[in-house]
Amino acid sequence: MAEKDQSPNPRPITVDESKTVSSYANFCRVTGSPEELIVDFGMNSQPMGQNEKPVDISQRIVLNFYTAKRLLHALHVSVQRHEEVFGKIETDIQKRVVPRESK
Repeated sequence: MAEKDQSPNPRPITVDESKTVSSYANFCRVTGSPEELIVDFGMNSQPMGQNEKPVDISQRIVLNFYTAKRLLHALHVSVQRHEEVFGKIETDIQKRVVPRESK
């Protein structure tokens, strides 16, 4: 008779947030190589399509594809829950802009 797998219960991962720095981004760019993804975050001060000033990149995160896939799933679940409560998130800024009425 084969023995049952006696692997111990996995311990929860502990996280130390004491050195965490938060920043805001309204711009994200993803590039990569066969081994990793590079995700740049920054502030676009001209979100309406004007390209007079460059986007200031303030954070770069490099991920292997395993971590990227876990992040993709976590973000998908989080956005899905948000939309269930608050409604669809429209990413096309032209569809969100309300035209001004001329007087």
